[in-house]
Amino acid sequence: MIQNKLVILTGPTAVGKTKLSISLAKTIGGEIISADSMQVYRHMDIGTAKITGKEMDGVPHHLIDVLEPEEEFDIVRFQTMAKQAMGEIYERGHIPILVGGTGFYIQSVLYDIDFLAHEEESGLRKELEKQAKTPGGAAALYERLLAIDPESAKKIHAHNLKRVIRAIEFYEENHAPISAHNEDQRKKQSPYAFCYFVLNDDRGKLYARIDGRVEQMMAQGLLSEVRSLKERGCTRDMISMQGLGYKELLDHLDGAFSLDEAVYRIKRDTRHFAKRQVTWFKRERDVIWLERGAFASEDAILADMLEHMREKGILEETKTEERSS
Repeated sequence: MIQNKLVILTGPTAVGKTKLSISLAKTIGGEIISADSMQVYRHMDIGTAKITGKEMDGVPHHLIDVLEPEEEFDIVRFQTMAKQAMGEIYERGHIPILVGGTGFYIQSVLYDIDFLAHEEESGLRKELEKQAKTPGGAAALYERLLAIDPESAKKIHAHNLKRVIRAIEFYEENHAPISAHNEDQRKKQSPYAFCYFVLNDDRGKLYARIDGRVEQMMAQGLLSEVRSLKERGCTRDMISMQGLGYKELLDHLDGAFSLDEAVYRIKRDTRHFAKRQVTWFKRERDVIWLERGAFASEDAILADMLEHMREKGILEETKTEERSS
């Protein structure tokens, strides 16, 4: 059976995935699918470090600027949209390249995880949704999840009511936690011929880049971007507003703390997030680590990636086709 090909380029935030992904796509004739939980939203450009049209350099990108901030975006919706984009890319004879730092999103596609997402409304779901709207109801639901499925509760934000309710619903319907089901799914073999690259760097250098990026975002007008979203009606409990930079500046605009404190928190929390990303990828199987310090240049990293892809049969021995303009 011939397997479809898939390339993944991930790593912690601010490590430099974007530039490398463009070089890779142009070299192998690939199209990029964003595996990012925030770049999918329109009007959220600065805080998500969203790639610009110029930076794309003619390389097709998918799952960027396709939803409004008021819309919900979760793992099931990502998987559905990503697989649809992959089908279209295969039809064009190109290779899909998943690029982004959301490890669970990548995992959902790579191993074709079945989330058992029931779209039909159940009586229990309606009851839980009704409870969530009562005073203290959302907090009570999260406490309930914490009691029956602590593993899921650790991974689901208390404000993400859709996932909280889904996890409770799954437990009540199956008499087992959804976290156990998802763990079984993660042990599946991938249906793709793939290379899973993790770009990483020295922690000190990475943290310095994170701090510099936050300063740059502020200089580019991140506060104005968040203010515009707030004036649009976006609130702290929306999934889109849970992103780093957005929730802190929303709190600042609501008078919770000063701008300096908000910027400090964005830097601190982004560093913590990068550390968690690296920890996640270290637990993943089948990954190929690309440590920046081990390479003399960006071209050397790309050459190493191409060699791994040839070894895996994703590229022919002599194939390094340049995308025609």
